[in-house]
Amino acid sequence: MMSDYDKLFISAIENRDIQTLKLIPKADLHNHFFLGGRREYINKRLGITIPHLSNKLHSMDEMHTWVEKNIGDIFGTTDKRRLAIEATFVQANDDGVTVLEIGDDVWANGHFYGGNVNLLIETFQEMQEMFAPKIEFRFQIGLSRHCPVNMLEEWIVPFLDKDCFFSIDLYGDEMAQPIKNFKPIYRKAKEKGLLLKAHVGEWGCADSVKEAVEELELNEVQHGISAYKSPAIMNWLADNKIQLNICPTSNVMLNRVESIKVHPIKTLFDHGIKVTVNSDDILVFGQSVSQEFINLYDAGLFNAKELNIIRKYGLGIQ
Repeated sequence: MMSDYDKLFISAIENRDIQTLKLIPKADLHNHFFLGGRREYINKRLGITIPHLSNKLHSMDEMHTWVEKNIGDIFGTTDKRRLAIEATFVQANDDGVTVLEIGDDVWANGHFYGGNVNLLIETFQEMQEMFAPKIEFRFQIGLSRHCPVNMLEEWIVPFLDKDCFFSIDLYGDEMAQPIKNFKPIYRKAKEKGLLLKAHVGEWGCADSVKEAVEELELNEVQHGISAYKSPAIMNWLADNKIQLNICPTSNVMLNRVESIKVHPIKTLFDHGIKVTVNSDDILVFGQSVSQEFINLYDAGLFNAKELNIIRKYGLGIQ
């Protein structure tokens, strides 16, 4: 039986009513808080205008160059990093996100918080209490692939000593170093009971998705879209209940997919894989979760009932 929210969501999608969509519970499980606020909010708080991304990019290096040119060191101090967290909570709250998974990188603990992980934790928790108290905040530990593993192992120690973290995620250049290098860290994270995630299959091949899941014993994959190229791997992901947290506009603007109309999220969904819809970097790609749902509907990839199923996947409603 459909709930009132189910009916409201389906109606709002079919009428492209984004204001109503913002009132309906949804999740954002793939959000990099550093770029998770809206440019209008940053302009209001700092008087700085961040331009819209007007053309497709073709690599992570191009994205980093764009960010450096147009955002630069806006969040380069401890106070301004605090503002980035604030902006992300404000955006999520305004969009009706009720489950938000974000966190900071382990290297940032030393750079922005003086190596005091308690201060890092308190900063995120304070921003949530001030700007999004009703959101279920899932605190994530972030790892950057380009960092030497021995340094990551050192930096993560104070994080693993705390009980407030929900998940761990590995991101950055997929080709920076072999995925197996991170196995020792992920074994410790698993022992702590953390949800295991990693960015993979955005730039890599279908085999890289399966390899990462097997090597790191992942519960979920951030992106994972290249799996669509292999029916066998799609079936394997479905059989093993591996969820893919997908960011459609990000995939298009980074030229991983030609357009929303041909995005493989529908192929993955049709193969029985649990997929979710997420924002990635709103300051770069400019799309909230609500808008992403409308984009997928307008592209003709899904009907409203299918999108409601995906919404509920994000909320853990099977």
